[in-house]
Amino acid sequence: MWLLTSCDLVFEIEAPTPLVMMLRPRSGAQQWIASEQYRFNPIVPVIEFTDGYGNLCQRLVAPAGVFEVHTAAEVMIPDTLDQAPNAPFVEIQNLPDAIFCYLLPSRYCESDRFGQMATEITAGEFPGYNQVAAIEAWLRGNIRFDPYGGDIHVSAIDVNARQWGVCRDLSHLGIALCRSLSIPARMVVGYLYGLEPMDLHAWFEAYIGGRWYSFDATQDGVPGGYVAIGYGRDAADVAIYNQFGPALFPAQQRVSVLLGTPSAV
Repeated sequence: MWLLTSCDLVFEIEAPTPLVMMLRPRSGAQQWIASEQYRFNPIVPVIEFTDGYGNLCQRLVAPAGVFEVHTAAEVMIPDTLDQAPNAPFVEIQNLPDAIFCYLLPSRYCESDRFGQMATEITAGEFPGYNQVAAIEAWLRGNIRFDPYGGDIHVSAIDVNARQWGVCRDLSHLGIALCRSLSIPARMVVGYLYGLEPMDLHAWFEAYIGGRWYSFDATQDGVPGGYVAIGYGRDAADVAIYNQFGPALFPAQQRVSVLLGTPSAV
């Protein structure tokens, strides 16, 4: 499947503001970036670096006034998400060193508080993929997905207490439940073809059987159309922008994901 993704942000900035952006998807096992655009208006100096999770990040100082960011990419991805029922749990002593950080509690995923709950949800399941699939099914059946309710960042504990959330919130709870069973899990932010309403999206991945698999409790079935931009322990690691100074919010934000063909961007 070929997708054309784009994201346009318009900021109204009162004073020069340092920003770190995370808007460039990278090629990997599940996606190939065939072409890409990334523009700022006005043009400013940019330094790009790779963070500790492998995400492509851009450092810049946005000038006072209207500041526009445009990104677009032509991406080849699988038609559906990979599945692996019965893929085994990976023993802790056999995990790659880089995976260990996804076992520990983090700012929005208090996995040390969900051990009993996760055990009850996954009772009788074969350790590994089947446990995560049971967690995904439980989230879909018990936590109401509300795409319009995400103004305030809340943690997995809060989401479980109130029983509703945006995609980010359901992912946080899923991650916390997985980690409480010693299954590494991480947050992913990116695009999803056909998402309603269209916006940037969040889901989670679990490390099972020696590789990462995607799970998304906000969607039914096994849809394709996922394009990852960033990975991290939780939402604190995968913000599409971080400003350093007074709070800053886009005056306009537009996201588009369309079916495409090679070299169409």
